[in-house]
Amino acid sequence: MQQTTNTIVMIRPINFRMNEQTAVNNYYQKVIDNLLPETVNAKSQQEFDAYVDKLRAVGINVVVIDDTKEFDTPDSLFPNNWISFHENGNIGLYPMYAENRRLERREDVLFKLEDEGFKINQIVDYTSAEDEGVFLEGTGSLVLDRVNRKAYCALSLRADEDLFIEFCEDFEYTPVVFTANQTVNEERKAIYHTNVMMCLAETFAVICTDTIDNKKERKNVVSNLQEDGKEVIRITEAQVNNFAGNMLQVRGKDNKLYLIMSETAHKSLTDGQIKTIEKHCEILSSSLDTIEAYGGGSARCMMAEVFLPKV
Repeated sequence: MQQTTNTIVMIRPINFRMNEQTAVNNYYQKVIDNLLPETVNAKSQQEFDAYVDKLRAVGINVVVIDDTKEFDTPDSLFPNNWISFHENGNIGLYPMYAENRRLERREDVLFKLEDEGFKINQIVDYTSAEDEGVFLEGTGSLVLDRVNRKAYCALSLRADEDLFIEFCEDFEYTPVVFTANQTVNEERKAIYHTNVMMCLAETFAVICTDTIDNKKERKNVVSNLQEDGKEVIRITEAQVNNFAGNMLQVRGKDNKLYLIMSETAHKSLTDGQIKTIEKHCEILSSSLDTIEAYGGGSARCMMAEVFLPKV
């Protein structure tokens, strides 16, 4: 089992804009400068292309698939919410909270991976839960410790506890459940995705423990991380607002490890935090200002990790 992969799938946007259906509980979305939709989309494409170039420059295998104009899918550049790929050749397909995000699920993404030489054994499909109004948004909701077989999940409208437990049974993970909140207009409200406040790497974890208001839950999460030998790097809620929790460790050329994040996230880190991360791996950051503001997601959300075996 490996915690990190060299291959990621990314979907190049063609209709990117603020998604009004997700904005109801993604408090990280904001309109900046009242830009025209076509300007927002063009800027997102520039950021996307520059980001892909940076990843490929260090030897990360990026499988880029263009979004289609067939449907209105403003958030298609966040594929990690609808699909996950596993070492045993299995794939998870997930139920999505926003109706227009359900249109992002595309079979041709699987065909493309098969063309690239990856083997798909079985598709574990949870999408029928949408009919019951139950959701679990892939590796947005699930932060997976693939080596120690633990799945961390912050419950929210987009992360149902029963469905999470079902996932853990199907994919053989031990569940670590908690609630993570953020302050919105002086009220504590559930953070929409676990991967906004937490990132799990091979030898460390970046986490905002301040978002876990329940002391018992907080202690349980931290002790799980520590007993698996992870160095716990704590970030603040202000840093979470700058997407410093939305990072992913990926392997580049010669198996070199990189922690991928946005420029905003990188700039929000303290010198001490950067030093601690750099003990473990190199940081690679890219400007994603438009995508972060209008999409309410960042670097990690844009990458669907591929752990499938090769044929």
